[in-house]
Amino acid sequence: MKILYTNFHGGNGGGHVTYIINLARALSREHQITVAAPSTSRLYRYAKAIPGVTVEDMRYTTRPSSWFGDRARLRRLIKRGGFDIIHANGSADHKQVMLATLAMARRPRIVFTKHNDHPLTSFGHKLRVALATDHGIAVSDYIHGIMAASPYGRRPITTIRHGIDTNFFAPPPPDSLDKLRELIFGPQWRGKLLLGSAGGTDYDKGWLDLVAAVAALPPEDKARVLLMVAGDPPSEAKLARVRELGMIDQVRFPGLLDDVRASLASCHAGFVLSYREALSFACREIMGLGLPALVSDAGGLPENVTDGVDGWIVPVRDVPAMTARLRLMLDQPEMVRQMGRNARETALRDFNLHRFAAATLDVYQRTLAGR
Repeated sequence: MKILYTNFHGGNGGGHVTYIINLARALSREHQITVAAPSTSRLYRYAKAIPGVTVEDMRYTTRPSSWFGDRARLRRLIKRGGFDIIHANGSADHKQVMLATLAMARRPRIVFTKHNDHPLTSFGHKLRVALATDHGIAVSDYIHGIMAASPYGRRPITTIRHGIDTNFFAPPPPDSLDKLRELIFGPQWRGKLLLGSAGGTDYDKGWLDLVAAVAALPPEDKARVLLMVAGDPPSEAKLARVRELGMIDQVRFPGLLDDVRASLASCHAGFVLSYREALSFACREIMGLGLPALVSDAGGLPENVTDGVDGWIVPVRDVPAMTARLRLMLDQPEMVRQMGRNARETALRDFNLHRFAAATLDVYQRTLAGR
């Protein structure tokens, strides 16, 4: 099968990158994979490193000049490639795929994955459903509901939750943990509860709520908690809030990491406390590393966790609920360790890459068969 993956992000790209790279790695052994993305993107750089995957520099602009430049190049690529499936991963590239395939004698089948909870009610979406969508993929049951209630409900929709490489995201050797913890948190880590996230430092990721939750603990307990937040360096306004809460010496910011494993694995638990979330690769990576996950009940996030078994679910922005879970973790460290083992079992059973890739390939095959 010849498969073209498209994505419009010109920079970091977040979970879109992980999603496409995981599929490209898994399927390139038996299928011809092409990735079309801006050369400035993390996706372009990562895809270039996968043996056998063809990578094309492609920009998905809406300027009129793109009719004679980018869009024409995309149309030529599609004709030349003879693709069976085009898998679009964002509204901008989905739109350009629609325009590039207009009036094409043999249009490839087009699959669209909905990665976020943005509305799908615009006229543009109606057009893309009519002209350039044969099957929709929802990354969670929550997103499936959004798609089903939109024009995409006129097409088949399949829920396929993210897969992760559970060999890559695996607990490190226990004898390496002390060194990792000293590297990430410094020598003062001993005797502390360590929590980490690689979900980023945007306000809507909810990490400042957890900082506030730690600050609300009694002073002797507050001093026993250290946090790590990986992602773009926080703005001065965010740092000012951390200082206001008296937490600046208890939060580590390692920056935007290509490999988050060491930073996360140094922790006792992970957290993803977003205000909006379709599903969350970050949560699944935390659990793959053998850490229980403290998550908000936003969107599809709760679909990752069984509350009290392999993590904890709290209402969005509910600082007192977060403080209560922190007290539980401080009081019952063995429970935290057991929940981490449960999280690893969940990841192996439900998040594995083979299951994810096989389900996606099944969608391609059913789409080609007209089902």
